[in-house]
Order: sequence, then structure tokens, then C-alpha cells
Amino acid sequence: MSVPSTPFWTILRVLRWTTKYFQEKAVSEPRASAEILLAHVLGLSRLDLYLRHDQPLTPDELAHYKELIRRRRRGEPVAYITGHKEFWSLDFLVTPATLIPRPETEVLVEAVLEVFRERDLKPPIPPYASPPSLALDLGAGSGAVVVALAKELPELTWVAVDLSEAALQIARLNARRHLVAERVHFFRGDLLTGLKAAPRFALIVANLPYVSQREWEALPPDIRDYEPPEALLGGPDGLALLRPAASQAHHYLCPGGWLALEVGAGQAGEVSAFLKDTGAYDSLHTLPDYQGIPRVVRARRRASPPG
Repeated sequence: MSVPSTPFWTILRVLRWTTKYFQEKAVSEPRASAEILLAHVLGLSRLDLYLRHDQPLTPDELAHYKELIRRRRRGEPVAYITGHKEFWSLDFLVTPATLIPRPETEVLVEAVLEVFRERDLKPPIPPYASPPSLALDLGAGSGAVVVALAKELPELTWVAVDLSEAALQIARLNARRHLVAERVHFFRGDLLTGLKAAPRFALIVANLPYVSQREWEALPPDIRDYEPPEALLGGPDGLALLRPAASQAHHYLCPGGWLALEVGAGQAGEVSAFLKDTGAYDSLHTLPDYQGIPRVVRARRRASPPG
């Protein structure tokens, strides 16, 4: 790889060269990768790259950029190279200890906001729930989902749980960066264990590992070789964590409270069946992601026992 260090290597010329190089090396999203990495090196937004398209790079900037190109060429995800990933129009810190937030997970946020913002869906606040109401996030990871929801729903106080302390450290940083740390309380734990003495929640959201072993083996190297397997793998069928979550969550929900679960492709039917089998829900919907894949299962706990 040879990028001459001359004043003639302007932003636009570097972008064009890098995009072509990434295309030749079969790097996914070649143009976006080039833009994000160059914007990171220069401390600019992606839009600024085009507003300053004729700005030349200094030798130091070129040297730094070339190193990032090498890392991306080897398969390292852009988000881990820069340490940042945008989610819900917010900038999140990420490390190899955290799963990289995905665009399809924004459907989970949308599913919750629809519940709390549409008049006919707004959940009752139980009389025994001290305001502000409590909500629970299972599988907090980088904190992307809980921070986005805490920004959008200031009336809720959150408990966020993850098994990885390293991920929780990043999640706490993200909560502080986005000024919601006072309303989000992070705990290390395994799903719903340890919450038996906790008050019931008006809302439970979960983005748990749901990749099956077969799917894991077919994942592209920039996912399988870099992202934490414990944040992706959901056992042989992908349902090892979703199954107990769907079967037990109603014990922790207020009457009329809501549950929203992100699921993998082809899992919505089985997860919906788990919820129906409990007899605890009177409303159950599946919401598709931007590709039309059923991505979120949302259910409301009955306000009174069935029958």
C-alpha cells in the first residue's frame, strides 16, 4: 500500500483512493469505512470531509490514516478502530469488550417509544410504583439501548444488567457522556437472577445473545474474530437466553407493564409462543426491522389474572 505524502493528497483524493483499495480487498462498506476513518483522523464530521474536500493532509495525518487502513484491511471493525459508534443519532464509546450497536436494534427503541408515546398504548402506572417508574434493561452491553431510551423517556429510572463488568464500565461512561447517569443504575448479573426482591418494573427491554452455533460459524470474520462471542452466542439454537427471559419476565412486570425482546431472524414465532404459554400477556406484537425481518417481540402483561 503506497500513499505518497505530498500536499496533493487532498481529502477527496484520499477518499477515492481508499474506497478503491478497500473494494479491491473486499472490505465491507468501503466508502463508509474510508469516510469514518478519515473523519476520525482529522477530527471532522463526515459532512465536513466534503465541505473541505480540497484540504491537503499533513504527513502525520497521512501516516496515522495509513495505519488505520491497515487495521481495517485486516478485518478489524471500524467501530473498534475509532472507539466510537453512532446509535440513535448518539455517539457511543465501544471497545472489544462490547458488542457494536446495530441499526436493527433501533427497532427495539422504536418499539418502546411507540408504547409510551401513543395514547392508546400508553401503559398504566401502577399505584404502588413510586414515580418515576422503574424500567429494566437486560443485556446492557455498551449501554446504547438504555441510554437512548433514558434520553427519550425522562420519566423512567432504569436498572441495567449485564454479565460483563468490562462492558458495564463502558456503559457507565456512555451514560455519563449523555447526561443520564443519575437515572440509569448498572449491575453485573445473569439475566433475572438476583432481582427477586426488586420492585416490579413498568417496562423490561432485552437485547440478549441470540446467534445459534450454526449461524456463528457462518458469520463474517470481522464479526466472528473481533466481537465478544458471549455477547452474540445464544446456545445451539440461539434461544438459550431468550427462552428463560420470555418465560420468566412476567414475574418482574407490573400489571399492564410492557416487555420488548430483540430476536434473531426466524425466532419471533418461537419467542411469541414462549410468551403465550405463560398466559400472562393480553397483547403481543412482532415488529420488523428495516429489512422486513421480524426483529422485536413486544407484549403487555395482563392487568388482572386471565379468566
